[in-house]
Amino acid sequence: MLERLFHLKENRTCVRTEIIAGTTTFVTLCYIIFVQPVILQNAGMDFGAVMTATCIAGALGTFLMAFLANYPIALAPAMGHNLFFAFVICGAMGFTWQQALGANFISGCLFILLAAFKFRERIIEAVPDSLKNAIAAGIGLLIALVGLGYGGLVVKSPGFLLEMGNLRSGAALLTLFGVGLIAVLLVLRVQGAILWGILICALIGVPVGLVQKPDSIISSPPSLMPTLFKMDVMGALNKNLIAVIFVLFFLDLFDTVGTLIGVAERGGMMKDGTLPRAGRALLSDAIATVAGTCLGTSTVTSYVESAAGVAEGGRTGLANVVTGILFLLALFFSPLVRIVGGGYMPEGASMALYPAIAPALIIVGSFMIGCVGRVNWDDYSEAIPAFLTVIVMGVTMNITEGIAFGFISYVTLKTVRGEGCKVHPLTYIFAVLFLVRYMFL
Repeated sequence: MLERLFHLKENRTCVRTEIIAGTTTFVTLCYIIFVQPVILQNAGMDFGAVMTATCIAGALGTFLMAFLANYPIALAPAMGHNLFFAFVICGAMGFTWQQALGANFISGCLFILLAAFKFRERIIEAVPDSLKNAIAAGIGLLIALVGLGYGGLVVKSPGFLLEMGNLRSGAALLTLFGVGLIAVLLVLRVQGAILWGILICALIGVPVGLVQKPDSIISSPPSLMPTLFKMDVMGALNKNLIAVIFVLFFLDLFDTVGTLIGVAERGGMMKDGTLPRAGRALLSDAIATVAGTCLGTSTVTSYVESAAGVAEGGRTGLANVVTGILFLLALFFSPLVRIVGGGYMPEGASMALYPAIAPALIIVGSFMIGCVGRVNWDDYSEAIPAFLTVIVMGVTMNITEGIAFGFISYVTLKTVRGEGCKVHPLTYIFAVLFLVRYMFL
């Protein structure tokens, strides 16, 4: 049955590898179960309901990706989108969280409707090969920077952007140990190296206070009722939210496309520059966003942390089935999940630290950055847009911003060089839309 559903032999994988990959992906992204409620609580939403919505929406989207597209790419509420939801739409702009959910619902419905025109697949085809590789490398840089921050190895600098953290701190030492441990296990070709590194770091971190110790083992899931079907669609149609719907749509579209391309490139799933079953993968993402807003959480999208599972050999939707099941189990074993996914806030720190997860993210980033080797660096019209994609994505911690700079610079340089006719028409369209976004939104 598993062979018929997921074509394991064709994808050169096995049940054991997929289980390890799915577990690894879950462990690297399960922090969202605890981060998401904290962020959306700032918008006035119920903490427990958001946590339950996050687990169910993540499981649903991950299962959809497994059975519709057969990819090991998990879904969950997106970091960055949740901040835009809570602090911009509900904070700076003053809309209610119900109206914000309504806007998210509409943007997700638009995403689904465009499937009829195969618009989303055309976007993937329109992205030049140099930018596809740059997107994968940029995501790798982004993941690594997040890992360095989670481990306390880099911190915000009062003078510029970042500076070296305190390497003598417990979090930094545990992170460095974890990076070294995973690297050694990889060199020795130990199966499940990343997962073993995460679990060992968590076990070491508990007795020394770097990883939270659970107060109990089992807890009942919090009620969904405070957020279930509470989106205000009519309120979202207020003219002041039209621009918000537009931004939510394009953030979701390009974050999803960027993540799919990046993770697929890393796993060797791209075929002749295109992603097979791209339409199904994008449909899974869109349905998950609509379902997530009904449950009571912000945009659900494909997660770059899936690269950790791909790095462990995950190649099919079976890995996603494992990840989805763990999402549902997390509803009942949330205290145990907190051991790995829960961070802690050291005195004087500006952000929570996650030293058990940080090493895995740094290592996965090193895997993905290798895609830059496929860029033709001797051709400046290819090299400069690729560089801007990588560096902007990394320093802004935003996939969409990196893609925007890449598209705009690519179209500009190809046009100046007299090769504008070789550029896909959609690439021009989106370069213009990105310019409009910067100018007016």
